[in-house]
Amino acid sequence: MRAFALGLIFSAAAYPCLAQTVLKSEPFILAPYEVAFVQDTACGVGKVRKVTGAIRGLQRRKACVAVAAEQASLVSATP
Repeated sequence: MRAFALGLIFSAAAYPCLAQTVLKSEPFILAPYEVAFVQDTACGVGKVRKVTGAIRGLQRRKACVAVAAEQASLVSATP
């Protein structure tokens, strides 16, 4: 019974982590290897720009990726 309750608690805690937040603008500061999804018109319909932070001296990686509507929520970036 304890194992079932523990599994239920872990699944409830993990469920909100499945959604990705899509920002309206690219964040000014991004930690190395941190990923941010940005709504960008340069990417096609149904795609967002995936921005990955880099260590000092290197450029950020940017790529267009497809994101399902069920997995994304649109929020505004806070500087």
